[in-house]
Amino acid sequence: MTMETGPKATPPRRRRREVATMETPDDVAAMVRLHEAGWGAKRIANELGCARNTVRRYLRQGGWKAYAGGSRAKRLDGHEAYVSEAFERHGGNAEVVRQELARERGVSVSVRTVERAVVERRRELRAATAATVRFETPPGKQMQADFGELFVTIGGERTKVHLCVLTLGYSRRLFVAAYANERQGNWLSAMEGAFHRFGGVPEEVLFDNARALVSRHDVQTGEIVFAERLSQFATYWGFRPRACAPYRARTKGKDERGVGYVKRNAIAGREFASWEALSAWLEQWSREVADVRVHGTTGERPVDRFERAERSKLQPLRDRAAWQSEQEYERKVHNDACVEVGANWYSVPWALVGCTVLVRLRDQAITVSHAGRVVARHERASGRRQRVVDPRHWEGLVRPRTEAAPPQATPPHEPEFARPLTDYADVVGAAA
Repeated sequence: MTMETGPKATPPRRRRREVATMETPDDVAAMVRLHEAGWGAKRIANELGCARNTVRRYLRQGGWKAYAGGSRAKRLDGHEAYVSEAFERHGGNAEVVRQELARERGVSVSVRTVERAVVERRRELRAATAATVRFETPPGKQMQADFGELFVTIGGERTKVHLCVLTLGYSRRLFVAAYANERQGNWLSAMEGAFHRFGGVPEEVLFDNARALVSRHDVQTGEIVFAERLSQFATYWGFRPRACAPYRARTKGKDERGVGYVKRNAIAGREFASWEALSAWLEQWSREVADVRVHGTTGERPVDRFERAERSKLQPLRDRAAWQSEQEYERKVHNDACVEVGANWYSVPWALVGCTVLVRLRDQAITVSHAGRVVARHERASGRRQRVVDPRHWEGLVRPRTEAAPPQATPPHEPEFARPLTDYADVVGAAA
């Protein structure tokens, strides 16, 4: 077998596999120009180094067009708003959002799926957390209130203390009060103490979303429902309560920094003999240190800035009595001869057990009346679940023990028999 030689012998042709490629807009524009000049698709493909089908496809569509990728259904389609809201509500925790989706909406996805869905929202939250816009309030406009806690040695014991710090927005004057907890009554007591210290009431008081003050704060609509007693307190003193946006405590920055300042400067490294000594020191420190320092932001002493521009802008007190003194409650006397007021118990005369009495709170004093007559007076307890008892209220109820007389000796009990024992002795003797 001989192989054919000569000019007619040509190698076998291989069919090139044409693969569609994504060309640049300039390449496609060149295809169109060459085609308009009379070039065919094969010649254009050879010139540009691409497949003929690619040239034909671009020529059919009249030029370059952006690639439109096919869209597919996603597991979170239709849940975007819910996921975004839940992500913000849970502080950016994607795992908690994933669990809530499965529990509340029956959507089972991976944590990574949730993270991809909220990547933009996460970036926004980070930016919002880092960004702080300084907002200066005019004189008399706003006072900010906040609680902070720390451990303080009181009476030789390590005690958790809750500091309520209130700061006037313009002058930066402080009022500080120490409590054993952050109950609603202590919030109101601290605000009232600040009004009396500053000699007036600002237009509004800004605080965070403490449960003691805010019943509901809707993140989406911004609707705020304040606690009933706070609303009554604000109406009585003539100010407008405000709550900062959830997860945005930095909008209350003046007071957030004020709490840290009090902890570092007034409390750190100090011990106190009693709660009264702590309160007295905080009053002295506010007057001799906080009020007369040169503030880093304003460049003035708070007391000078207050006297110069803010005192005259506060609403006058008009000799109004303390709001706490206005409180009255009807209470039923328990079987232990006590009435319950603010999670504490106060004694009344035991003869009133089961009766309904009128309890009045005036400053730190509690007065109990029945049938128009005052039957008990007590100092108000500062903590919770405490029992304040006047021993005189139990007189006549608990009788002292009397010395018992010695028991009388009694003869031993003799059993009774149907016949005398002598009869049995006679029988036995007769048998012997």
